Amino acid sequence: MCFLLDALIYTQKVNVKKMVQLALLVTNRHRMLSVVAILDVFESVNRFYKSDGQPDFFDIKLYAPGETQLAYGIYKVNPITEAGEPDLIFIPAFAAEDLASAIGENSALIPWLHKQYGRGAEIASFCTGAFLLAATGLLNGKRATTHMNATIPFSASFPYVLLTADAVVTDDNGTYTSGGATSSFHLMLYLIRNYCGKEMATRIAKMFAIDMDRENQMYFGTFEPALNHGDGIVNMAQQRIEKEYQDGRTIEELIQDIPASRRNVVRRFKQATGVTPIEYLQKTRIEAAKKLLEQTDQSVLEVMLNSGYNDLKSFRQLFKKSAGLTPKDYRDKFNVAKMDMKRNNRMMALNNTLQA
Repeated sequence: MCFLLDALIYTQKVNVKKMVQLALLVTNRHRMLSVVAILDVFESVNRFYKSDGQPDFFDIKLYAPGETQLAYGIYKVNPITEAGEPDLIFIPAFAAEDLASAIGENSALIPWLHKQYGRGAEIASFCTGAFLLAATGLLNGKRATTHMNATIPFSASFPYVLLTADAVVTDDNGTYTSGGATSSFHLMLYLIRNYCGKEMATRIAKMFAIDMDRENQMYFGTFEPALNHGDGIVNMAQQRIEKEYQDGRTIEELIQDIPASRRNVVRRFKQATGVTPIEYLQKTRIEAAKKLLEQTDQSVLEVMLNSGYNDLKSFRQLFKKSAGLTPKDYRDKFNVAKMDMKRNNRMMALNNTLQA
């Protein structure tokens, strides 16, 4: 009888679900919206569990690199020395433009992240939070993504990371990363599905109106080249490209008058901007084409010619490779007039419904 009672008690203990210890890092210079969004989503998961008569699934705690008086609602932010052994660690996006300085201000977290990963914790970074995760070296040789507009400095800073710029979410051996802005919600859904199952992920997706099947973030990117690097020769080349990209000339023709050897210009250009001159020219032309597709009703042929291209097939291929969509699909998604028309049609349909 005692043996059976002991076995029953043991079985009950095994069946008790252990809460997942979730550590959300409130990094120095973090983006507030990133932290708030994470809290909102994972608190909602816990509320769903409670409404189903179950205990919270996640035990959510917030930690900073050092002592702080910060708090997020009911959550006190504790120093990282009190974090214990979390199962899952979140690194939110940075609000800082100078990401190298942001990493420096959070350097105390790097050995801690190493230690936690070594003992089996999983680590997820959101948007530009990938810079801090990459600075640990834990992403070396692994797939990762970040905000589309931060991919050039990311690849320059972390050449051993397998940057997948178009990816919305990556998952590689216990490390997770997300693309920019709303892609963070897709990583949250991915993790909820992994930890809680598909049904809970679907409930959260419906609650937050998240499109679950987005697989590409390239069409959200904007080419924002570095200009304040202090290299006058490179600035001269940049100005020449941006002024004359529509002429259809090759990069050699555009920079031939720059007072430096081609080899020297290419080396300095890559060092200052993170891309080669020919890549810069292509990105400038594609960005111009995107603006024309967004803001005008020019045909794809006219857009091609006004962007500095002269071969329609080649233009379509380059555009899709860069933007993740064909020129037509891009226009359908982002053209201002088309979006206004869709909004007006929705309003008319709503008014008709109300009057019926």
